[in-house]
Amino acid sequence: MVFLFLWNTKDGLLKKEVDRLLSKKKIFEKEQQKYNVKARDFLGDQQKTQGLLNKAIKMANEKKQNLEEVWEKLQLFFDLVKSYSKGEYKNVSPSTILTVVGTLLYFVSPLDLVPDFIIGLGILDDAALIGFTVKKISSELDAFSKWKRANIFAQENPLD
Repeated sequence: MVFLFLWNTKDGLLKKEVDRLLSKKKIFEKEQQKYNVKARDFLGDQQKTQGLLNKAIKMANEKKQNLEEVWEKLQLFFDLVKSYSKGEYKNVSPSTILTVVGTLLYFVSPLDLVPDFIIGLGILDDAALIGFTVKKISSELDAFSKWKRANIFAQENPLD
């Protein structure tokens, strides 16, 4: 496994190897496909999805300082999955929702490309995959963000 190789490298080489791994798009595509398969089990089960969201939100809050670059988009992922699972928002393709849930599964997994127990580096691959996912689904994420803002505005300013 990749993490065994990383674990055995010298200090400076470890960071360089992580940076090299994170720059490889194909690695993220492969990891994302693997987790998207697991994500299928969550989509039909609101309770299971809520459990994943709770775990991911807790983990994100604990690692917020290391997720600054992707924080807002990660929050949007949480909101998208929550709104979709409750049936509030359906204007999203099945592949996009699978990709987002798969990304959250990867995020909460302690043993991924760079295991979370490697202090200071274990979150880098998670943040990189979140960024990769944002680029991949940006148009649908933007549409959801607009829908969310419109819904919040409508709730705060009812016509009655």
